Amino acid sequence: MRPQPLQPQEIKQQLKSLIEEASTIDPNLAIRLKQINRWVKDVKDGSLNAKRFVLFFLQQIITDARTYLDIKSLTDEDKRQQYYQEMNPCQRYWYSYLFPKWLEEKDPNFETWKKNLMAGNFDQSDTKILTAVAKEIKQRGWDLWQSYIADAAMATDIIVSHELQNPLCVQLTSLSDVNSQDKFTKWENQLKYWDIERGLFLSYNPGMDGFIKQIVDVSLENSDHLPIGVYLKFNL
Repeated sequence: MRPQPLQPQEIKQQLKSLIEEASTIDPNLAIRLKQINRWVKDVKDGSLNAKRFVLFFLQQIITDARTYLDIKSLTDEDKRQQYYQEMNPCQRYWYSYLFPKWLEEKDPNFETWKKNLMAGNFDQSDTKILTAVAKEIKQRGWDLWQSYIADAAMATDIIVSHELQNPLCVQLTSLSDVNSQDKFTKWENQLKYWDIERGLFLSYNPGMDGFIKQIVDVSLENSDHLPIGVYLKFNL
């Protein structure tokens, strides 16, 4: 899912170029990119190069911005729809709905998660687990999407899609049922804030045999069948 690595100077140059382009195509994107540019422009390249997750995020936002501008530049609605149809369902959900939503609405936690990311306090939760889950989903031939924005702003570790091509936002946690209640409530509120219509909060036991397969089974099953308006807490 990660774009090809860019050097810090290249990232800063691309941000400036994208800001200029976005200013005439999508002002909301230009505003977000300016916020991000102000955040990193004075950070020395050597220091930025040492911040692995900041670089991953910056490269991801550049890819998202470029893709989004390509879409917005299409004035013919048929061509725009054709562009979306060439994406898998999770990509289409991201670029047609969630990413524009993030640009249009205030992100209440934006400054906090940027600060944590720069300080090295941010890491995608359960990274090894997510990698294994993603591998299992891809091996089965189905679709998923991972995004730092979705993770930090929308409490979504992965977006998955199964046979009915209904993308589902999934949050994974290894916390016990008792300890995860506060996290679940916060998760549900964040999904509702972003008008995400349904979601799965999946608690797993990393000591249980075959738990990766079970995570994937439950995620894909609910992608197809979880009703609109339901935010399901499921414990493996």
